[in-house]
Amino acid sequence: MGKLDNKVAFVTGAARGQGRAHCVKMARDGADIIAIDICEQIDTVPYDLATWEDLEETARLVEKEGRRVVIRKADVRDRASIERAVKDGIAELGRLDIVVPNAGIWSSATFVEMQDDMFKDMIDVQMMGPYNVCKATVPHLIEQGSGGSIVILASTAANKGFLNQVHYNMGKTAVVGLMRSLAQELAQHFIRVNTVNPSSTNTTMIQNPAIWGAFAPGVENPTADDFGHLFERMNLLPIPWMEAEDTANAVAFLASDEARYITGVELPVDAGFLAKLPG
Repeated sequence: MGKLDNKVAFVTGAARGQGRAHCVKMARDGADIIAIDICEQIDTVPYDLATWEDLEETARLVEKEGRRVVIRKADVRDRASIERAVKDGIAELGRLDIVVPNAGIWSSATFVEMQDDMFKDMIDVQMMGPYNVCKATVPHLIEQGSGGSIVILASTAANKGFLNQVHYNMGKTAVVGLMRSLAQELAQHFIRVNTVNPSSTNTTMIQNPAIWGAFAPGVENPTADDFGHLFERMNLLPIPWMEAEDTANAVAFLASDEARYITGVELPVDAGFLAKLPG
């Protein structure tokens, strides 16, 4: 028996990284999965985003766990595409129990140098994305009448601002506010709402030349080896970053009945980043 048996989970940004890890972990725990991803590039993102082939690989890994999966190309900035994916998934899998707004992007610039298109893309994905996902899914959870769990992927950036990422900090802080309001409003329906706030996680979002260069300025052709030690200094536990599975374990816990009375909380998964004292 898995702790998510007979549940159906909807996950955004599911083609790789943390999104794929959520899908696979919840499938291993017994859930069927509705997995979506934009599967195309956003111009202001300085690294390659996931592809349709990546999303198909997520589906293969879910099916390897013996669970059903529905995949769709959908953009969290476009609520209509999210609504279609939700309806398609429910039509095929029969219900909806867990919602994981996970899709995210990274870019960097000083406040003075940041261009409006970079700012808008970030806010549309990081802030409006979870809002659109909740607007598309909450009515189904309420109508179903058997409760549910919404786990929004926030960030330690919502607790402690990051340099040259005002747009990222704003978006992640905003979704914590979304969580707090929804936890209040949806409690009467036994729908729990929480955030998981990871710090640096070993995915393409941090393992790319753009961020290596940002953290290792002046180094020609930088690699992860040139900046990992800087990340380790930020954590209480002596590691540079966590794996996507570490965040997925926390999401699956909050999605399960093991957390049936936990709502309205921010759960840091951060190797002690927030707890570390200055110096």
